[in-house]
Amino acid sequence: MLSLFIMTSIKEDEKKEIPEIIHDPQTNCTYQRLRFFGKGGFAKCYEIQDIASNQVYAGKIVSKKLMVKSSQKEKMAQEISIHRSLLHKHVVGFHSFFEDSLNIYIILELCKRRSMMELHKRRKAISEPETRFYMHQILLGVQYLHSKRIIHRDLKLGNLFLDDDLHVKIGDFGLAARIEYEGERKQTLCGTPNYIAPEILTKKGHSFEVDIWSLGCIMYTLLVGKPPFETSTLRDTYKRIKQCEYSEGVSLALRACFAGPWHSIRSRYAQAVITDNTLNQHYRIPSSLRKPAASMIVLQLQSNPCMRPSVDKLLQHEFFSSGIMPAALPLSCLTTAPRTDQLEGIALHRRPLNEVNANDNIMAVDSPVKRAPPAEPRAVEPTSHRQNLIALRDQLAALLTNKLKCRRECLNDDMSDPAAQPLVWVGKWVDYSDKYGFGYQLCDESVGVMFNDTTKLIMLANGVNVHYINRQGQEQYMTMREYPQELDKKMKLLTYFRRYMTEHLMKAGASVPVRESDGLSRLPHLHQWFRTTLAVIMYLTNGTLQINFQDHTKIILCPLMQAVTYIDVEKNFRTFRFSTIEEHGCDKKLYTNLTYALEKLNSVLANKLC
Repeated sequence: MLSLFIMTSIKEDEKKEIPEIIHDPQTNCTYQRLRFFGKGGFAKCYEIQDIASNQVYAGKIVSKKLMVKSSQKEKMAQEISIHRSLLHKHVVGFHSFFEDSLNIYIILELCKRRSMMELHKRRKAISEPETRFYMHQILLGVQYLHSKRIIHRDLKLGNLFLDDDLHVKIGDFGLAARIEYEGERKQTLCGTPNYIAPEILTKKGHSFEVDIWSLGCIMYTLLVGKPPFETSTLRDTYKRIKQCEYSEGVSLALRACFAGPWHSIRSRYAQAVITDNTLNQHYRIPSSLRKPAASMIVLQLQSNPCMRPSVDKLLQHEFFSSGIMPAALPLSCLTTAPRTDQLEGIALHRRPLNEVNANDNIMAVDSPVKRAPPAEPRAVEPTSHRQNLIALRDQLAALLTNKLKCRRECLNDDMSDPAAQPLVWVGKWVDYSDKYGFGYQLCDESVGVMFNDTTKLIMLANGVNVHYINRQGQEQYMTMREYPQELDKKMKLLTYFRRYMTEHLMKAGASVPVRESDGLSRLPHLHQWFRTTLAVIMYLTNGTLQINFQDHTKIILCPLMQAVTYIDVEKNFRTFRFSTIEEHGCDKKLYTNLTYALEKLNSVLANKLC
């Protein structure tokens, strides 16, 4: 048992805030507390930096005042005991833990790209190649846990974290348990409603198979865009789980293993012929899922835990060999679907064709070289720009009609939600619409131009890859070396806009290297913009609405995350969920900005400008 909880007396007048300098007496390491990263359960999370090495970690900090029950202390001790014993590339790294008179500190690997829950909120359903990329890593992590005889028991999108390479790291072992002997069945009622296995609900005892069930729920959610058993009430959700009844639509009788032909029917759902006579359950599989994906989901979501395959068998499933498995994904996939032409055409782990050789110099921005014309423009999946604006308008209207409290400093950092902070926003812009168009630089240093004829060019931060969007919204992919002759003038204008913003509007930084995953990138781009006497208003294709006010403050609104980011004149970022503002109120400045945003949204929608 850990000697962690020697609970010292805590006086009420002791310092309540978490100290800026945190010292670990066991390792003699000293950390500086940096920005607030998020919170959950009893813990607050900050970025913390080892002062000696400059290494940045995630500091999970729990106040001892909240750990009053012995069961809470035992649970925390078990979480630490299990997590510190693990070392795997797909498990959040455990660095150290210690305590002082006020808090318990757990020092973990920092996963800057948050969790897959934020990916789900922004993207809803993702592509099969992306799902293969993520599921393969998740399975490898769970395979390791099971080899250590550990059940996670709370596998869900919110506990799957992403690093800068979008590699999955399994975290949060607060409900994890060790299987002490062969055949042991745990009895604790635990888990998250949308992912909990039926044998936990029925209290029949559970083991490793509950993780397999959760993996099926995760895979379904990634591919379909919503959890399989989600309803408006907990009671109905649990009823569906116990009956293994997921999704909506025509009920299809499926068995554990697929055999025979895959019969498409002219409806929203597809039918499969299955052979195992021992099962007779009803499943509903959306027709958008191909046979291998549907097969793997059904195998995992079996009511009888004995019928669920092991992780080893799932790793061998045909889903992973039936299509493209990207070697890497670009960060743009967090908010925008990747290029379909590359996903359809590239071979497994092949380097994208539009990469430059390692020993090639990055071309000067104002001297693009023309070569053979690229492929024909490709129609992309229809977007829901107007629907996003309507959703945002409705969210703001509901928020502002609830008689918000307007008072100073009612929203502090602890109430902010950094996980909802936008991934993409406009950092700089140039209005040259009296001659050519509107140029802008995104926060990742990519550059775009919306020309007066409504066509668009976007150059990735690497200065090589370029996307062209024609008047019909079709996308064409090219490079600074290879592009059609008719785009010569626009390509030159793009480089001029980029050079101007580099020299006059933003700091000149180190060049951004070409990454293998750049060939899959599809950046959000400017869909519409206009100026008023008070502000510049920009709407991006990922649903983000940004308003830059004349006083150099900004707000960035996102209907998908249901949040607003306020950027003050010192460029400090603070992101708040609408629900937090509704509960606690906001200051007069933010209230005025939100009211202005609603006014402009109503105008845009009434005049059908978007």
